[in-house]
Amino acid sequence: MKAYNLPGPKAREYLKRDSKFISPSYPRAYPFVMSHGKGTEVWDVDGNRFLDFAAGIAVTGTGHSHPKVVQAIQEQAEKFIHISSDFYHPIWIELSERLNEIAPFSEDAVTFLSNSGTESIEAAIKLARHHTGRSQFIGFLGAFHGRTLGSLAFTASKPVYRNRFFPSMGSVVHAPYPDSYRPVLQSLPGEDYGETVIRYIEEQILTRLLPPDDVAAVLMEPILGEGGYIVPPRGFFPALRDLCDRYGILLIVDEVQSGMGRTGKWWAIQHFDVEPDIVCSAKGIASGVPLGAMIARRSVMTWPEGSHGNTYGGNPLACAAALATIELLEKEYIQNAAEVGEYAMDALAEIQARHESIGDVRGLGLMIGVDFVEAKQTRQPNKALRDRVEKLSFQHGLITLACGHSVIRFAPPLSTSKSEIDEGMQIFEYAINLAENE
Repeated sequence: MKAYNLPGPKAREYLKRDSKFISPSYPRAYPFVMSHGKGTEVWDVDGNRFLDFAAGIAVTGTGHSHPKVVQAIQEQAEKFIHISSDFYHPIWIELSERLNEIAPFSEDAVTFLSNSGTESIEAAIKLARHHTGRSQFIGFLGAFHGRTLGSLAFTASKPVYRNRFFPSMGSVVHAPYPDSYRPVLQSLPGEDYGETVIRYIEEQILTRLLPPDDVAAVLMEPILGEGGYIVPPRGFFPALRDLCDRYGILLIVDEVQSGMGRTGKWWAIQHFDVEPDIVCSAKGIASGVPLGAMIARRSVMTWPEGSHGNTYGGNPLACAAALATIELLEKEYIQNAAEVGEYAMDALAEIQARHESIGDVRGLGLMIGVDFVEAKQTRQPNKALRDRVEKLSFQHGLITLACGHSVIRFAPPLSTSKSEIDEGMQIFEYAINLAENE
């Protein structure tokens, strides 16, 4: 399998210009300079073709530049691009009505639209405090909820996110995420590890650190994203919902990466038969147009006029893209994510069986993590090998992204076909073989 000569001459020129005028704070995986894309295929400025199994960090769920999404944006742009949240427009209302229909709870939903995931988290934090009259929160180790100061207080996946930004918002205590593959707590006999984590929260955090009647909400990702694509055990969410109900604590789920059909259902939380009080969405909601949503039960959305807002809330271009996205997901791509995700998991299980370096393959739908280890018995993370596989995959035409200590994530467009999975897996295993033999 022939490798590309990357970066190519045009890409190198853009990289030089980028280094002069764009903030160095942006983390860059490798030197991919995009020219255009269609579906799961993308091309760089030098004409090299790649399969995109990252989808802009799980954003382009309908594929790159889906014609129906493009048409919706164009048609809206010809009418008006902006009016501000001080006024009304029909498409904002229509989108909020659709979000009510797909919200992961039976009660009617009320939505606050933002521009990103971190803004949706900030809105949820403020609403939880306002509604409950409480000030404290519980988050989870390994979590990523954003980089603004409120959401950063919950983010606990890499110290670089906090370095030189202390103090962030206080009032957040972190519990271990329910990771059955690498547990950090001791379970009792017969106890589901998810139940172990809940017992820790109740016996340690709510007994030694936080008075329960001061806790406004628990905020967590139904599937840990940046922390390693970790799926909690089945017992966790029912126990968490029970805990929240007993103490009057709100349950906020961050579905910024896991929502909008990525796991084969509208929301990852729906795999666990539990209803949250607030759900935060962004990334896949509008196929790449910046949009976020904080969706809450009507009984929780009790703040008054002027207590929160933004200039671009309900942006008409974003709303048009989101409505087209929701239609495509509903008609075709959520089901495709479930079927093709299962197909990809089977393919990765076969690859895992051939490689001692792959310790775990986990995920739901097209949100899949491959965890690289020193040895399967020790489960010791192998970050160096993971990083090398990521780079070699890129050099041979496959775009992926790392997460956690030693995981490569697969989050391709939900429109991805089985044949594209086959092609991507061939490149991926070739890269593994190269890395293991170096």
